Amino acid sequence: MHIGLIGGIGPAATDFYHRGLIDRHAASGVPLELTIAHADAREMTRNMANKDPGRQAEIFARLVERMKAAGAKAAAVTSMGGHFCVRQLEAISPLPVLNAIPAVDAAIAQRGLKRVGIIGTRMVMESSLYGGIVSAEVVAPEGETLEQVHSAYVEMAIPGRVTDAQRRVFHTVGRQLSRERGAEAIVLGGTDLFLAFVGEDPGFALVDCADIHVDAIYRSTAA
Repeated sequence: MHIGLIGGIGPAATDFYHRGLIDRHAASGVPLELTIAHADAREMTRNMANKDPGRQAEIFARLVERMKAAGAKAAAVTSMGGHFCVRQLEAISPLPVLNAIPAVDAAIAQRGLKRVGIIGTRMVMESSLYGGIVSAEVVAPEGETLEQVHSAYVEMAIPGRVTDAQRRVFHTVGRQLSRERGAEAIVLGGTDLFLAFVGEDPGFALVDCADIHVDAIYRSTAA
C-alpha cells in the first residue's frame, strides 16, 4: 500500500521514519511505495503553544490531500508532538490516518507495564500522550524539571541535532522517574528523542513511540 508521511517536524524524525520503513520493507522483500510532504516545525510549535489543534489539523489535511493526489492510500504524522491534533485531523483527513497513540498503548499493555514515565514536549508530558496511554499509570516530570525537558526537546527537534547537555537532561530525568517515581520504563514521547538514546545505555528500559509507530505503519503497508 502506498503510504503518505507528513514530515519535516523535525528533520531527524522524518529520516527515522523513512529509514525504518526502508529497512523493514527491504528485509521482507515487500516494495515500499511512499510519498513525503513537508510540514513546518516552527509553525506547528506555534500552534501547539497557542493550543490550536484545529489550525494544525487543517494544515496537515492539505498536505494529506497532496499525498492522496500522488497515490497514497493512508497517511501518518512523523511526530509524537504532531499528534496533538490527530483527532481533529482524523475528522477532516481525505485519507485514513495511521494514529501512533493506540499502537503505543497496545505495546505498553503487551509488555505488562504497570507504571511508566514519559518525556517529550510539555503537552505530551502533561497529557500522558494526549490521554492515549490508559494501559498503565503514567508519571511525568514536574515543575521546573518538566519545563527543562520541554525546552531541551524543542531545541533539539527543530534542527535535528542533540547536544551533550540536552542528552544529559533526558537521561537524568529518565533515571529520576525510574528510581524516585517507580517507572518501570520511560516512554520516549517525542520522535526525535532517539537522537539522545541511540547507542546509549541510559540505565533504564525504554518504550520508543516512534519505533512502535514505524512498525505499525509497516504492518499496514505490508498487509
